[in-house]
Amino acid sequence: MRRRDVLAGAALLAGCASAGESVSAARPIIIAHRGASADRPEHTLAAYRLAIAQGADYIEPDLVITKDGVLVCRHENEISETTDVAQRPEFAARRAEKTVDGVTVTGWWVEDFTLDELKTLRCKERLPQLRPANMAYDGQEAIPTFAEVLALAGEAGVGVYPELKHPSYLRGIGLDPVAPFIAAVREAGGQAVADRLFLQCFEIAPLVQIAMMSSIRWRCVQLVSNQGGPWDRRELSYAQMLSDEGLRQIAEYAVGLGPEKSLVIPHDAQNNLAPPSDLVARAHAANLLVHPWTFRPENYFLPMGLRLYRSNLHRPEDVIERGDMRAEVRAFIAAGVDGVFSDAPGLAREALA
Repeated sequence: MRRRDVLAGAALLAGCASAGESVSAARPIIIAHRGASADRPEHTLAAYRLAIAQGADYIEPDLVITKDGVLVCRHENEISETTDVAQRPEFAARRAEKTVDGVTVTGWWVEDFTLDELKTLRCKERLPQLRPANMAYDGQEAIPTFAEVLALAGEAGVGVYPELKHPSYLRGIGLDPVAPFIAAVREAGGQAVADRLFLQCFEIAPLVQIAMMSSIRWRCVQLVSNQGGPWDRRELSYAQMLSDEGLRQIAEYAVGLGPEKSLVIPHDAQNNLAPPSDLVARAHAANLLVHPWTFRPENYFLPMGLRLYRSNLHRPEDVIERGDMRAEVRAFIAAGVDGVFSDAPGLAREALA
């Protein structure tokens, strides 16, 4: 990856140079992935509050944007899995088929609703098959705005770790999320808020655009998966970005790397943890923090050796039982990571203890 391909113009390149300055963590941080989403429906104020009570250092809102330009917290801009919109007859006509980042889905879309309309909906558990207990909280919470999450974090004294979702798609329909993101941070307190904030994205251009701003110092984190590549750079793969040269280029606009956790510790043929890769060492050599995702407590998400069962039957429904996520987190801490994204921040905190 060549940085001149990411930005045009030497002035823009120079503007981002300071984003790669040295950063370090006194201890690994706990990032509450969509809040305490193992125990409450994700991206609700209840999930964020519980995460704070469980000891999270940062709460993570995924950000999408409404028809009237307000950033709200949803895992995706299609909301039939996370709200009761499908049961609302007044919005039946809003159901539409769209293609986002190459995936075609039929449903209801945040960008087709004003904030006032969205606020009439109620949130529900996204993974009811794996987290049936969370369904007890369905219908209790409204969709929070980014501003509301910033206010909550400020009151609680924790950081915020937002992700910009599908920025290329949103720009293409005239709803660029970058400007409202910057405005929300400025309104919440500017640099004091940015100092307790990491901004993450799977795309490159929004991070570069924000990192080069001189009025506020930003901490950007490049997300990477074990497959595919950034949607705004279709010719580039995440594997290429994880080469030594790719990591050096990321460090020009980001302070950290958010890898899928299998890139740090893969699984062997028996689905157990294998020896760690060299990614953490190489990322640290490029002056990048490493915050892998996502640590979840259910057997379904854990390597075989860390799954726990109430009986020896190993029934199909046992996938929802909770295994030893603490041991998985400890393995990654031993591999040198600087923080972890977890649906169960309380368990991650216990692992650090």
